[in-house]
Amino acid sequence: MNFRQIEYGSAEYDAARELREAVLRAPLGLSLSANDLRGEEHQLHYALFTGTDELVGCVIVVPASDGQARIRQMAIAPVHQRQGLASRMMLELEANLITRGFCSLSLHARRSAIGFYQKLGYECSGGEFIEVTLPHRKMSKRLT
Repeated sequence: MNFRQIEYGSAEYDAARELREAVLRAPLGLSLSANDLRGEEHQLHYALFTGTDELVGCVIVVPASDGQARIRQMAIAPVHQRQGLASRMMLELEANLITRGFCSLSLHARRSAIGFYQKLGYECSGGEFIEVTLPHRKMSKRLT
């Protein structure tokens, strides 16, 4: 597996956008809107590929101030789910962000993904809220 940053507007970005659409929106009867894509040219895009450059997963990082960042729209291709690849991708992402000077990450986790993020050291804060029709919780983690 190969985890790397990809460029906004590239063919790899387009493939990652299609994966996000298929995994995160289509099952809900939704599609990525212009609002969902707004500002992505200023965000950091990462992807996980097989040795043959097949896209396996992707995640977006929104840089904020003071070494903080927010993770959004992480997706793993259905045929590659439940193989530990999401954990691997998150650990590689965190290591990459530490080298860039980030010290904390936050995210909005779907209720069904809270346990996954807790195993990686993320903690819930605040109450549950609805986002893209599903219950979510805000989670965060200090990077060391």
